Amino acid sequence: MPSTITRPLSEFLAQPNIEASPAWEFINGTARQKVMPTLYHSRLQRNLVNWINQNTTRYEAIQELRCIISPISPVPDIVVIEIDRLPQADGPFEGAPDWVIEIRSPDQSILDLQNKILHCLTNGTQLAWLIDIQREQIWVWQTDELPIVYAGTNILPGLAGLPTINVADAIALTQQR
Repeated sequence: MPSTITRPLSEFLAQPNIEASPAWEFINGTARQKVMPTLYHSRLQRNLVNWINQNTTRYEAIQELRCIISPISPVPDIVVIEIDRLPQADGPFEGAPDWVIEIRSPDQSILDLQNKILHCLTNGTQLAWLIDIQREQIWVWQTDELPIVYAGTNILPGLAGLPTINVADAIALTQQR
């Protein structure tokens, strides 16, 4: 699937290979394949999902779940969705997740990730993290507020009922096997 062809969302979703690894996203009328994650990216993704799911029964953290937030279809690194909002049938999630976590790969555009996050926030996402492993920083958006950049021992905002974690401990999850 060429990444330069502009098409409607419905046509993109009908394509047979959009779930190939890495998954394809549909942003601003254009299909783009996600960047293949690095070792630290993959570990952080897995370990954050496990940490969130071990600490809540109200929400479920899921890796690489396709969301349909018309007119785009992002596949965030991690989505966290209140259990009651999860569909009973298999397939993509219709709507904005409660919490979006994106992990920046070295050659990924921060602006592209921010635009994806902002679209989610304007459509109902309550919290978003953009993790930059190399800079050991996490950008955090809460609803309609401007982002705040956290680092070191700064405690990160989370969803109600979840324990807190600081940036250093979150980044350290890249080393946890």
